[in-house]
Amino acid sequence: MKKTAFLFPGQGSQKVGMALDFYQEFEFVRERFDMAEELTKINISRLCFKGPMEELTQTVNLQPAVTVVSLACLAAIEKEGIRADISAGHSLGEFSALCNAGVVSEEDTIRLVHKRGALMHREAVAHTGAMHAVIGLSIETVQAIVDDVRKTGVVAVANHNAEKQIVITGAPDQVKKVSEIAASKGARAIPLNVSGAWHSDLMKGAEKEFAAVLESVTFHSPATPVIHNVTADVALDSMAIRTIMGQQLCHPVKWYDSVCKMMEKGIENFVEVGPGKVLSGLLKKIVPKDYPYTVYTVSSLKEFEKLVADIS
Repeated sequence: MKKTAFLFPGQGSQKVGMALDFYQEFEFVRERFDMAEELTKINISRLCFKGPMEELTQTVNLQPAVTVVSLACLAAIEKEGIRADISAGHSLGEFSALCNAGVVSEEDTIRLVHKRGALMHREAVAHTGAMHAVIGLSIETVQAIVDDVRKTGVVAVANHNAEKQIVITGAPDQVKKVSEIAASKGARAIPLNVSGAWHSDLMKGAEKEFAAVLESVTFHSPATPVIHNVTADVALDSMAIRTIMGQQLCHPVKWYDSVCKMMEKGIENFVEVGPGKVLSGLLKKIVPKDYPYTVYTVSSLKEFEKLVADIS
């Protein structure tokens, strides 16, 4: 049997209409939406299926919305007996990966991402931030520029998404300065349409409160390994995982290293579970041409049926 990884997307993968076909088809999907709406007091089904996009994209709404869609897609996959040998999630998606591995319950996963979204929204309102994608330079070069500009204000690497695709985050002036220097070295710098400086010290004000929320939730040892954003490695101890998830808010997402780790472990089937195809697109940039692998996305019933036909 080929080894399989489940990958769970984060913010930026949402679209109006996501998971509507699953919702109409499966009672167990409707039950998950009902559970999430009861816990958050947000009309998530309306936002997911009808929008408007502007309201769906508000981080306080988006985090539970994307998460419940991912958990709904996951439930459909698991009902067919398809299991992951390893899982990972991009930023927000890491919480769905933990749920998949049995570290936290579905209800606690929704509680955590709801609170995380509320705290991140609060910090974004209090501290104006920006994020840019820097394309064409190595992580070492971008990190050196960031380290230099950081002397004048908050700026950091947010995501190392592919070998030479890096997202920077922080105060607008400092992010702009890093982009200008990167451009002078031959990079393309693209401003991202985000409402906050995610994974920077501008989120520091949320760390202590979110750590307390994490403490209020029961964490179990993983039934299957999860590769974490902060370390690009697995952790076997439930307390260690809780600590790592507390660090995630202000630390970079080491996605490139995480995918390399999955290749080291011999993963050949990559299944993106949830809305969009962002992670599938990154795989094409990361995985070498001669590495044997297949990518599946499960954001619609049609894609789900293809996965089931191929690997169940």
